[in-house]
Amino acid sequence: MQLPVIDVRPLIGQTAGRCAVAAQMGQACREHGFFYILGHGVDEGLQQRLLHVSRQFFVQALERKLEIRMGLGGRAWRGYFPVGGELTSGRPDLKEGLYFGAELDDDHPLVRAGTPMHGRNLFPSRIPLFRETVLDYMAAMTALGHRLMEGMALSLGLGAPYFADRYTQDPLVLFRIFHYPRDTRAAEDEPCWGVGEHTDYGVLTILKQDDAGGLQVKSRSRWIAAPPIAGAFLCNIGDMLDRMTGGRYRSTPHRVSSPTERERLSFPFFFDPNFNAEVQSINVGGVVREDKHERWDRASVHELSGTYGEYLLGKVSKVFPELEQSVL
Repeated sequence: MQLPVIDVRPLIGQTAGRCAVAAQMGQACREHGFFYILGHGVDEGLQQRLLHVSRQFFVQALERKLEIRMGLGGRAWRGYFPVGGELTSGRPDLKEGLYFGAELDDDHPLVRAGTPMHGRNLFPSRIPLFRETVLDYMAAMTALGHRLMEGMALSLGLGAPYFADRYTQDPLVLFRIFHYPRDTRAAEDEPCWGVGEHTDYGVLTILKQDDAGGLQVKSRSRWIAAPPIAGAFLCNIGDMLDRMTGGRYRSTPHRVSSPTERERLSFPFFFDPNFNAEVQSINVGGVVREDKHERWDRASVHELSGTYGEYLLGKVSKVFPELEQSVL
């Protein structure tokens, strides 16, 4: 089984054919929760620069990387964490990484108010053009996220601005750079997981991955590989879109096996509802498809109340319990 590949150029250019692309997206969301996109318009040179500066960062000694550790990012939850520093379902992941978000000055109202996950990023000072490359990439992915969410709206029979009008005019954007070291201990009969089984929290994830592979998606109750495709991003929907559609579009579990032959880099970009938005159901017909007994966390996204920020903090505090105690 292969995940769908969709050419999204009509969405990017806002030209004829948008509804046909949206229909493909809707089918992919109903059947898999994942799909590849081509024709996205994100500059290949920018992507290559991102790979280059990321490799430069992770080859540094640990003490250099710890100069921008997450503990220094305060309530913004930004910076570096070492291998084993992030948990999935209570178990340490075999990866290290960098957390970024929208770059906000100290005088921004949300920063002044002490809103978690908002503020300045931490950038390595020793790597030329690192800051500029990351911020340019995030800007490109934010623009792409807006166009893709228009397609999502059309796929549900809604007006193209539906999500922007209610949730994503000022989205919460979160960007991660993950490095999975080569793990020589992994055996065929006892795989090691760079990231354990999980679903994403928001509405849309847009993933760039290098050519190492290792991502697996639980589609139709079985695990299938989601290898990189040249020139493509891999998209998946998160818990909030699952909630909005009553389970018609499912947030699909996925995981990453630890690489045994070579290291791996991945670049997930999360395009999420505004931190203070209250996520409501969309009347798309049918009944709510409840699946909490099947979900990896045995939780229901259809029973939550409050804002997206509250939901997100509840999840992230379990990923970084030590950090949660110090900054929240």
